[in-house]
Amino acid sequence: MAELTLVYDDDCGFCTWWAEYFDERTDVRIVGYRDLTPELRERLPEEYDSCSHLVAADGVYSCGASIEEALVRTGVAAPLPEVASFLRNFEDYERLREQGYRWVTNNRDLLGRVLSKTPPARRNPEREG
Repeated sequence: MAELTLVYDDDCGFCTWWAEYFDERTDVRIVGYRDLTPELRERLPEEYDSCSHLVAADGVYSCGASIEEALVRTGVAAPLPEVASFLRNFEDYERLREQGYRWVTNNRDLLGRVLSKTPPARRNPEREG
């Protein structure tokens, strides 16, 4: 597998839970917003801090597409590659995927009550951002 990098909000407990989920189960490189290198930052969209991104050799996938691509490419969710391939045949799929992603991001506080880890940005309060 070519190197994949998941860029995420490292000041969000729910986002950290997901990032560490990938980190523990895959070879995906995990990078929080605070640890972006200039080279990696240059590949991201201007408003990069509005969602997560999966940086791959063939491009950058943002928001819902980042999570979908990470799950599909890593095989973490075994049936997902076939399911995603099927769903991509429908013109409304991308819109619905992104609406689902936005719903999750708008409810991170609620979801974080169940799935959360202390974000790296909060682990060392003396760290300058």
